[in-house]
Amino acid sequence: MFSHITLGSNDIARSKAFYDATLGVLGCPPATPNAQNRLFYRHDGGVLMLTTPLNGQPATGANGGTIGFTMHSPEQVEAWYKAGLANGGTAIENPPGVRPSATGDLYLAYLLDPAGNKLCALYRMP
Repeated sequence: MFSHITLGSNDIARSKAFYDATLGVLGCPPATPNAQNRLFYRHDGGVLMLTTPLNGQPATGANGGTIGFTMHSPEQVEAWYKAGLANGGTAIENPPGVRPSATGDLYLAYLLDPAGNKLCALYRMP
């Protein structure tokens, strides 16, 4: 359904450190800024781009929005969370752990990235 996700950043270097670490947990290679100082992360058919806003206004987190990343185990969720905290992320909501849902139990962790975007690491429990 989605071709890509683009997030704004007020500090590309800080965003790079955060996303290189958190997406590295998934096996995604680090991004190299392009000529416009944008970052592109490509992994498993998905693309995440980070850029300073084209309108020149400050980047802000999406109020009510969340971007979820699929994980392969609770341990990977924990590694993602720790990498994020160590690289400028902010812990939000409950600590990582199992949450019941209508579709089965989920192992979840939530962070804000350095620009305030809400992110989720999600593992669907067997």
